[in-house]
Amino acid sequence: MSTPNAPPSIHESAKGVDPGEEKLPPYVEADVIPVEHCDIIDEDGSDPVYKAKAQVLGDAFQEIGMGRYQWYLFFLTGFGWFSDNLWPVVTGLLLPPTINEFKYQGAWLKFAQALGSLVGCAFWGVSSDIWGRRWSFNLTLFITGVFAMAAGASPNAVALCALVAAWSVGVGGNLPVDSAVFLEFIPPSHQYLLTVLSIWWAFGQLVGSLVAWPLFAKFSCASADDCPRSSNQGWRYFLYTMGGVMTLFFLLRFAVFHLYETPKFLMSRGRDAEAVEVVHQVARFNGKKSSLTLDMLTKHDVERKADGDVPAPALDTSAKGSFLRTLRTFSGSHVKSLFATPKLAFSTTILILIWALIGLAFPLYNGFIPYFLATRGADFGDGSIDITYRNQVILSVVGLPGALIAGWMVDLPYLGRKGTLATSTIITGVFLFAATTARSSNALLGWNCAYSVTSNIMYGVLYAVSPELFPAKDRGTGSALVASANHICGALAPIVAIYTNLETAVPIYVAGACFIVGGFLAFLLPYEPRGKASI
Repeated sequence: MSTPNAPPSIHESAKGVDPGEEKLPPYVEADVIPVEHCDIIDEDGSDPVYKAKAQVLGDAFQEIGMGRYQWYLFFLTGFGWFSDNLWPVVTGLLLPPTINEFKYQGAWLKFAQALGSLVGCAFWGVSSDIWGRRWSFNLTLFITGVFAMAAGASPNAVALCALVAAWSVGVGGNLPVDSAVFLEFIPPSHQYLLTVLSIWWAFGQLVGSLVAWPLFAKFSCASADDCPRSSNQGWRYFLYTMGGVMTLFFLLRFAVFHLYETPKFLMSRGRDAEAVEVVHQVARFNGKKSSLTLDMLTKHDVERKADGDVPAPALDTSAKGSFLRTLRTFSGSHVKSLFATPKLAFSTTILILIWALIGLAFPLYNGFIPYFLATRGADFGDGSIDITYRNQVILSVVGLPGALIAGWMVDLPYLGRKGTLATSTIITGVFLFAATTARSSNALLGWNCAYSVTSNIMYGVLYAVSPELFPAKDRGTGSALVASANHICGALAPIVAIYTNLETAVPIYVAGACFIVGGFLAFLLPYEPRGKASI
């Protein structure tokens, strides 16, 4: 179902629904903003029909411009970014109370979360290219919400870890699916908004910490000595609440807003007429009118070579063809292109190593910082549950300006992307080492606040600079390589913790060392994208 202001369905449009009856703005001619074609679509690929049609659809959305439909999507896809950072934080927040109650090795909880996220990232990214974006877009939040609420009733540590892995399968699909949905509906001139969506990422951590604070402080055991379930309900209430939030987000996507299947997916499956109709429905919802016609797409179905009259192969619209197009992104030729010259090979290798090291350090630190704060606070004599989660909220709040600071620093002369990434990463590691020297609770909190700011700067730059350093025609493969390195090392972080003593600062030392090494590697990047267009 949809709201009264939601776009009409494709079938309603086919029946000739009167626009006036839907109270939509009258048609106005779209102002076309000329945009130079970027080499995002692989010019050397084997599917020229798909490339040509994709460019036509991109031009159509550029003609429509950024309107109401896209701004609604900005908020709805933002839920995916919110979820992507919320749930890794949740598993960290769960460690102290669940360890007290179940008396298990908490690293297994983070390991379950890492494995689920790795599976979800791979599964949902591929499945959205086979079955469509709509189902994946809605099901990721639904799976997360349902299994999170179920985890609140876990009778033991095994059940909890299994349900954490299950909800993480949903979490892992958020960014690959939501970014595809957003990018395939916005005009090329506004693709920078994909970076702005990261503001939701920061709010995910903040909201999780704010909700956990009162619940954990009031309904948790003080120690593991006497911690029956009846006295330790806070973490369960927390999971019920955050799972409910995810379910609400799912309902807003599924029941309140009508998401069309993306035109590029419809086109890839041979449903050109539906793709054209979706473009017109989005234009009408925005109060604009599109000049796109079905002939503009179908004329590319049989292309002729300039020197002959031999038709090019038609687009394979089967599920198998769609799946093979996805696999082609990871083909050997694309990987080889990332190492085509010594300089480019060096740049690619350095980026993979940086992502891998940060993938190990970030979850290793963030996943165990609540437990570390609690044990260190106890050493200082003020390790109450209330103070522990109050500090977690403070850390979340002070980290919010990080993205804005990063946006300012990357354009500074003599610093740029490379300098900002390197210095912020090294300083992040230094702050972690400094935190282990704290002799008071306030000093420990101060060092961790500094870490929160610099780590947000680091991630803001890393997410922006990586695509810039890959050639456009191989950007998908390059992004997949660094993301895979990040997720695999993220799964290794709990294993490191399993074989170390969580009551010591060893996990913090390991994380700090990874950040510092990654920062020095960033100085070695051979390219500086500041003031230059990515190729």
